[in-house]
This record gives sequence, C-alpha cells and structure tokens, in this order.
Amino acid sequence: MIDFRPMARADLPLLQRWLREPLVARWWHHDTSDAAVERDFGPALDGTDPTALRVVQLDGRDVGLVQRYRLDAYPEYVAELAPLLDVPPGALSIDYLLGEPDVRGRGVGAAVVAAAAEEAWRAHPDAPCLVVPVALGNEASWRALRRAGFRLAATGPMVPDNPVDPPDHVVHVLDRP
Repeated sequence: MIDFRPMARADLPLLQRWLREPLVARWWHHDTSDAAVERDFGPALDGTDPTALRVVQLDGRDVGLVQRYRLDAYPEYVAELAPLLDVPPGALSIDYLLGEPDVRGRGVGAAVVAAAAEEAWRAHPDAPCLVVPVALGNEASWRALRRAGFRLAATGPMVPDNPVDPPDHVVHVLDRP
C-alpha cells in the first residue's frame, strides 16, 4: 500500500541518506551537505516555497520522496519547457525518488507516480494536467510514468540535473481524468 505523509524537518537526515544512495545520486545529482539540504528543502518545509514535500510510505515504511508544485510558480522552468511544450496555466509537476534500493524493480515506482497523481488532483482541483520532464537516459523513471498512465508529449533539450548527462529529455503528460 502506497501512502504519503508531509515531510518534516526531522526527515532531512533520511532525505540526505536517500540522496547519497548511488542510483538516486546518479539522477538527482544533489549536494547532500547539511547546509545544501536545508537550503533546498527547508523553505518548502517552512511554507515559504510552494513545493509540497511528501514522504512516500510503502506498507507504513518510509521509502522515498515526492515533491509536487505548480509549474507557474517557477517561471524559469516554464520558459525552459516552452520550446518543447505549451504548459497550460495551473499545470503541476512532480519529482520523485525511491531511496530504499530494495523496493526498486518491483513496480513500486509506477504505483508511487499513480498515487502522487491522485493526490495532486485532490489537492489542486483546478489543475488541468501533470507535466514531468525526465532525462532520456533515466529509463526507469520515464517507464514508471508510462506505466502510471502518462503519455509522451515532447522530446528535446533541457538542462540536465547531472552535468554528465546530455540535454536530451522526454516530457510526459497526464491529463486530469
């Protein structure tokens, strides 16, 4: 069973551990120092950043993170997507990770994405769709999106999270049911 709970500041050490896990580090490429994790996630925890942070729970066990946000809260992101896709007003996006290696490769990612979409529709009844760009090389991630019902909407260059990656991205969309 997939569930979500709001992330708390006390969860930051857990998030650091997940961000240091090799497969997560490969795609998120995030500075995991105390200062960097506080800088990047603290404002959302304090409510000064519009990103909603949720700890993913699988059968009551904390296993990952989903962050959800309105794309128009980040105009620079909408501008980066604009050459690839018309982003409708009110569109949402999610980022996700499974930090516990033993839960990967069993369909949990797709279940998390589908559950996160359901939660997004409830939290944002006016949102027309979810738009999720993924580095082309992160095949497990974009396959989870497709298994969760997202469709490939665009391909093209975007700045990768990890500078070792080429700019090739696939953008997936899930329209409100």
